Amino acid sequence: MPRIALCQLTSGTDPAANLDLVREWTARAAADGARVVVFPEAAMAAFGVPLGPLAEPVDGPWATAVSEVAAEHDVLIVAGMFTPAGDRVRNTLLITGLGEHRGYDKIHLYDAFGFKESDTVAPGESTATVTVDGTVLGLATCYDVRFPSLFQKLAEEGAAAVLLPASWGAGKGKREQWELLVRARALDSGSWVLACDQADPAVTGVPVNPKAPTGIGYSLVADPFGRIHAQLGAAADLLITDIDPALSQASRTATAVLPNRRL
Repeated sequence: MPRIALCQLTSGTDPAANLDLVREWTARAAADGARVVVFPEAAMAAFGVPLGPLAEPVDGPWATAVSEVAAEHDVLIVAGMFTPAGDRVRNTLLITGLGEHRGYDKIHLYDAFGFKESDTVAPGESTATVTVDGTVLGLATCYDVRFPSLFQKLAEEGAAAVLLPASWGAGKGKREQWELLVRARALDSGSWVLACDQADPAVTGVPVNPKAPTGIGYSLVADPFGRIHAQLGAAADLLITDIDPALSQASRTATAVLPNRRL
C-alpha cells in the first residue's frame, strides 16, 4: 500500500530550474513518507516553447539527475519530460528510482481544442506499469484520460492504480471535464486514478505561453468507485495520499465492467 505524493507545481522553460523544483518537492514528499512522487506532464519544461532543443534521452543529464534525487530519498519519481524522436520529440514520463529507470511515451496526442501536439510530438505505442511495494501502478499522460480502453488495458495488466501526470489546457468547461474524466476512468477500470496537473500559472505567477496547455491545477485522486478521495485547488500544492489496492478488486467485482465487456 504505497503512499503517493502529487506535486502540483508550475514548470518554467528552464530545465535546470525545474530540476531544482524536483529536488525541493521530492524532499518534502519523502519527509512525509511518500514512496512514489509524481510530477506533472512537462515537468522538465513547460509547453509553449520549442521542444526539440530541450529533448534528452532517458539516460541524458536531466533524467540522470532526477534518478539521483530518487536514490537519495529512496522513492520512485514519475516526471514528465521530452525525449528525441527524429524531427519531433516524444512526450515521455520518466519512471526512475527503486531499481527502475525508463520511460512511458504518451500514446494519445492532444490534437484537440485548437492545439496540434502531433506537429511536434511523436506518439508512443506501448503501455507501461511499475510495481512498488507489491502494488502495480499504471502510467498515463493527460489526454490519455479521454480513452477508457487504455485504463481498462492497464487494469487487465494488473494495475490497481494509474498515475496520470498532466498539463491540462484551460478553457470553458475544461475543469469540469478534467474532474469528470478522472472519476470516470477510475470507475470504468476499477482503479485508483491519481491525476497530477500543473498548477494554474495565473495563480502561481509563472509566465507561460497563453496559447499552450499549461495547467489549471485541481489535481485529484479518484477511488475505484469514481469518488473523489482528495483534491487540490488551483495553486501550487502538495497532495499526499495512501491508497488501498483491495478497493480496486472490490470495485471490479461489484461493477463487473472488465469481464462483461462485449466490444
